[in-house]
Amino acid sequence: MENTKNIETVIEPILQKMNLRLYEIGWHKENQMTILRVALMKDDGTIDIDTCAAVSEHISEVLDERDLIAHEYFLEVCSPGAERELKSDADIRSALNEHVYVKYKNPKAGRSEITGTLLYADDQVLEISYMDKAVKRQAKIERENIALIRLAVKI
Repeated sequence: MENTKNIETVIEPILQKMNLRLYEIGWHKENQMTILRVALMKDDGTIDIDTCAAVSEHISEVLDERDLIAHEYFLEVCSPGAERELKSDADIRSALNEHVYVKYKNPKAGRSEITGTLLYADDQVLEISYMDKAVKRQAKIERENIALIRLAVKI
């Protein structure tokens, strides 16, 4: 399958023009179908179906013009999801005051994971407010001890 970096370079002007951010691009196989999945969002982390449809049309036109992809594929332009992984420092900083889930690399104080509100983030540590039974607590988590951090839907 084609290198996604080349595709990313070609679609970036479209995204900039529409004030969108690329979250992820990748090739996926489902049954016999090859899918180029492009996950996008606005700066506030949202995206709507009408925007996805409009961007899909523009990306499809440009990819067809450039003839970058030699095989049949299905283009899917979508949201990264309500519980998307926070992959970069910018993603983490943009999630301040949001509900997050963190999985530890090494358990800390008997915990291997925590879900709560992200209060603070820098290059070294995150601070999360969470409920422990009926008591509100705060935890500091060293960045190097984070196996996964993602947004969490608060129930």
